[in-house]
Amino acid sequence: MDSTGYITLTRQSGLMREMQIVANNIANSATSGYRQEGLVFSEYVQGIQGGASLSMGHGNVRQTSFVQGTLTQTGGTYDFAIEGEGFFLIQTPDGERLTRAGSFSPNGQGDLVTPDGYAVLDAGGAPVFIPPGVRSLSVSPDGTISADGAFVGQIGIVQPNDSASLIREGGVMFRADDGFEPSDTARMLQGFVEASNVDSIGQLARMIEIQRAYEMGQNFLDSEDERVRRAMDAMMKSN
Repeated sequence: MDSTGYITLTRQSGLMREMQIVANNIANSATSGYRQEGLVFSEYVQGIQGGASLSMGHGNVRQTSFVQGTLTQTGGTYDFAIEGEGFFLIQTPDGERLTRAGSFSPNGQGDLVTPDGYAVLDAGGAPVFIPPGVRSLSVSPDGTISADGAFVGQIGIVQPNDSASLIREGGVMFRADDGFEPSDTARMLQGFVEASNVDSIGQLARMIEIQRAYEMGQNFLDSEDERVRRAMDAMMKSN
């Protein structure tokens, strides 16, 4: 295969990867706390003999959008949303993780947990405990929890030291290898959840663009394959 064919194949591979990401975004457009992903393409340039060069594109970096999603009022006592930059801190079997999905509930032991059963933590890394038999529970903008008028704890809101280095895990959870610290600017809202920040219309439009670009590349490869076949047939007949 000549250089043109290899260049087209790398382009097709990147388009397939981007199509998978876009399809996943659309599938999670109604998932609370989900963050839209995109694909960043890089270019590799290789010099060759004669002073010419060969350029290939490669889609190899996923980019996450942290734009604020729409805050939807649910009225749920244990539904929470973060306004501004910040994340809830969650304890998983693999360690502490960050999330914007704030639909929680107390488990049988009184710990506030996610739908998957992971404990919600305070800023110090301890599980948030809700006393049994609470009649009235309120949460202030800084995450402070009052049960029947008495202070019982505080839901942690943290900010990663480097948002660009967050690694997505489990759809709505992120791993912060560079660490995190308490957020002083974010506000917590009780009785709200944050919707996905996926731009559904934009993602559908991008899916159509990717499909058309992929079809153009495939048509080119088919034409190249036919050209090579004809050239080989002509050479064989001339011999």
